[in-house]
Amino acid sequence: MKRVLDQFFQPESIALIGATDKPEKIGFAVLHNLHTFKGKVYPINPKYAELQNLKCYKKLKDLPEKPSLVIIATPATTIPGILTECGKFGVECVIILSSGFKEAGKEGEQIYRDLLHVADKYKIRILGPNCMGILVPSIGLNATFASAVPGPGRVAFISQSGALGSAILDWAADKRVGFSYFVSMGNMADIGFEHLIDYFGQDSRTACILIYMEHLVNARKFMSAARAFARSKPIVILKAGSSKEGARAAMLHTGALAGNDAVYESAFRRAGLIRVRTIQQFFDCTQALATQPLPAGKRLAIITNAGGPAIIATDALIRRGGTLAQLKPETIEKLSTVLPDIWSKNNPVDLSGGATTEQFRFAIRTCLFDPNVDALLIVLTAQQVTDAKAIAEVVVAESKAVFPKPVYCAWMGYTSVIEGRTVLEKGKVPWYPFPERAVEVFMHMADYKENLDLLSEMPPDQPIGFADMRRKEAATMLRQLQQAGRTQLDEIESKDLLALYGIPVNISLKANTEAMALHQAEQLGYPVVMKIESPDIWHKQAAGGIKTNIENDTELLQSYQAMHAHVRNRRPDARIEGVSIEKMQPIQHELLISSEKDPVFGPVITFGLGGSTGDLWQDRTVGLPPLNLALAKRLIEGTKVYQLMQGYGHQTPVPVDMLEDVLCRFTYLLMDFPDIKSIEINPFAMQPKLGIVLDAKIALERSPSLQRDPYAHLSILPYPTQWIKKVKLKNKMEVLFRPIRPEDEPMEAELARNASKQSLYFRFFGYVPGIDHRFLSRLTQVDYDREMAIVAQVEENGVSKIIGEVRIVGDGWYESAEYAILVADQWHGLGLGGMLTDYIIEIARAQGYHKITASFLKNNGAMRRLFERKGFTNAPGDEDSNWAFLDLK
Repeated sequence: MKRVLDQFFQPESIALIGATDKPEKIGFAVLHNLHTFKGKVYPINPKYAELQNLKCYKKLKDLPEKPSLVIIATPATTIPGILTECGKFGVECVIILSSGFKEAGKEGEQIYRDLLHVADKYKIRILGPNCMGILVPSIGLNATFASAVPGPGRVAFISQSGALGSAILDWAADKRVGFSYFVSMGNMADIGFEHLIDYFGQDSRTACILIYMEHLVNARKFMSAARAFARSKPIVILKAGSSKEGARAAMLHTGALAGNDAVYESAFRRAGLIRVRTIQQFFDCTQALATQPLPAGKRLAIITNAGGPAIIATDALIRRGGTLAQLKPETIEKLSTVLPDIWSKNNPVDLSGGATTEQFRFAIRTCLFDPNVDALLIVLTAQQVTDAKAIAEVVVAESKAVFPKPVYCAWMGYTSVIEGRTVLEKGKVPWYPFPERAVEVFMHMADYKENLDLLSEMPPDQPIGFADMRRKEAATMLRQLQQAGRTQLDEIESKDLLALYGIPVNISLKANTEAMALHQAEQLGYPVVMKIESPDIWHKQAAGGIKTNIENDTELLQSYQAMHAHVRNRRPDARIEGVSIEKMQPIQHELLISSEKDPVFGPVITFGLGGSTGDLWQDRTVGLPPLNLALAKRLIEGTKVYQLMQGYGHQTPVPVDMLEDVLCRFTYLLMDFPDIKSIEINPFAMQPKLGIVLDAKIALERSPSLQRDPYAHLSILPYPTQWIKKVKLKNKMEVLFRPIRPEDEPMEAELARNASKQSLYFRFFGYVPGIDHRFLSRLTQVDYDREMAIVAQVEENGVSKIIGEVRIVGDGWYESAEYAILVADQWHGLGLGGMLTDYIIEIARAQGYHKITASFLKNNGAMRRLFERKGFTNAPGDEDSNWAFLDLK
């Protein structure tokens, strides 16, 4: 796939079908823009012999060579036929600019299906349709109909909207923001976000990726690509369709669903992306990423010559969750030696209206040196004694002379600050007309840094799959329900299923007579709760089907009779099968734990405040499975009720760690059974010492899932337990082979510490100066869809340790995977390296890779001999290394 995308972005020749001499047509503008391309350009239109000083051909087959890339700018009805010509001529890459497909009704949908059929038949890769084309400024390639062309840069921009893309190109040209690539995707018939993220993520000329998105086609591939590169390259995303009306407009634009915005928000956060809400923020964040380092935290220092704007900036900062940096006493003391007596003596650092250029310089340098400051905002207002240009020059100089901390500017005014703004622009310091815009950018950058830190956070250790989960019993239960044609579990069945996964439930006992109800209450002990049992009543409270705090037999009988009469009156159509009796439980916090299937991302977890007022307060967070304990904790901490559970006021704290365990078990249930349509636990009652399910409802899909991949319904691949096995070494010692986990970081560190300098040199092609958390998190936190690391684990004196690991890192297109291995020195000579290599080859084949590649140092004789034994082909590399290849087809 990378080779194919190279033909889009590094073509040697381009054919334009639909070229014309009519200025109002797209074919004219594209041909005009292609004049800057350094390769060959072939216009195709049977009406012309020459266009814009280029020979024009009647048909594709008349060309003297097969073009690297074909661009089509003809009506939609002609596309399937033209694609057929492309296929017969051997063309592999096509850009379709034309509109009139899925967004144009049934006729357009049929044309769309026809073009997909032709593309599949001839293995043609398509960008579009209904797109604007591509731009690669570094090679002079402008295969778009845009008028403005920015210069080369290090920002790749992917847009589903051609019009928005055109506007951003115009803005970029004016703001001197260069692009490595620009791609307008249109309806994404073939090439999607995941392909382009993979390509730009591996491109050395691209430092940042911008995305305008209206909908996703393949959430799992998108998440895999985004998670793989967000750590090393910022990805800023503007997702449209956050409102119902906006989603409907997106549907009309591209012919696809925009989806639930809260779920998209959760997915972007999980992947470590920067989500912006407006085009203005899109522009502002782009400029900041291109010019400034990321802040280490959310502590902002503000320097100003006007108190009012500083107050506005402070309000905006606190409103967005940031904090004013607490300047160290020595910083305040140092500032007081130079600044006028009337300065604020605090943050914001108000220099007063008469502040001189040198006072600005001193304040900037001093604040940047303060370790409590993560970033600096300089707010300048135009005043009679203010030299906006000179102060801008100071800002540029000081921002580059001190620590690598981000500096943002708000140069307020217009005519009197224009020169200063120009200085800032040329000096790569972002400026904004108002301070709140600068604060918004700072918080986006700080949130992004926080997400990156959370991505690399080592979670607490937890069992793989929880040994007490009774998965087979749960599978049998659900299979029997589906065979009986059931799609809804009653409360007792729902609780039984949850209990099989170790989730604590309040026992419910069924009773279809008054006498049985009395017997069940006697068994449980008063006080009790009575609930109506009916397959037709999903929300029992609304139907009057719940009675709490029943204290004795008399109340129980009265409640039984009254409940039946009340429910029959409200729901005469409902089948009543009796009641359920359960123990009345004390409740400190009523919580909601639920899941529904999103049409784009699959199962989604919702956690927050539950009970009868939960819908009113909407204190909830959304997450995607799988969860580990760290991710579960983050989900809980995203709610206000978390503060209450910590022991707010005089309330007793509740065991939040137990709740994290419940969420992880809940996630396993969603992962294991794609047939679960929805689950609602409401309330989950938290008490000072425990939590318990008081009510639960589970719904199933009407038809059993036929998916071959057990996790095809998920947008993130969970821990692949199928690759766990035990082996024996030559010395008969038993070793556990299993995929690596984030929790393995301490054992991975021990493996590196116990390896000799030579072993580390051979593994990493150089001496490793330090084994820190950042280094280890990259090794232990992998996306199993594109990277697999198998560790060899042994038990010695009751202590687990990793004695070796092997890994493959895929290219995102399953063409090849790169191999690497490390075995602790004291375990050499026992066959461990060969066994790990055999196993990773087996996994690579199962995952569909075509080949395995490896680079190894020429003086690593042991590695060369291992490759020879395993059937690899060795080939010369650079001066110090060789390559090894293994064909898996």
